[in-house]
Amino acid sequence: YRNCLLLMYLSSYLPFTAYIFLSLSIYLSFYILKYLSMYLSLYVSMCQSICLSFYILIYLSMYLSIYLSIYLSIYLSIYLSMYLCVNLSIYLSIYLSIYLSIYLSIYLSIYLSIYLSIYLSIYLSIYQSIFLF
Repeated sequence: YRNCLLLMYLSSYLPFTAYIFLSLSIYLSFYILKYLSMYLSLYVSMCQSICLSFYILIYLSMYLSIYLSIYLSIYLSIYLSMYLCVNLSIYLSIYLSIYLSIYLSIYLSIYLSIYLSIYLSIYLSIYQSIFLF
């Protein structure tokens, strides 16, 4: 308000001085406005970039964690089930075939030898007692 009164006073008495002050005030207002607009645009862009970076960082971290957890759980469950199924079936078939063949051969040979020796001795003794008397 004071500047306006000063400009009015000077313009009524000194037109050249008024022109100088008016041009200076316009120049200073444009100069200040230019730097204020640059400062405000930089400040606003920095604030926006910081806020957006935090938002995008949080969003991406949540999205990636959810996506990776779902994807990895599905992928690992399928992969592990297939891998375990195939490997366990192969391993168990080989192990069981070897184990059963060895175990059954040993067990059956021992069992049959004991059983047959006892059974044959009893059978032969009964047979001899019946037919020899």
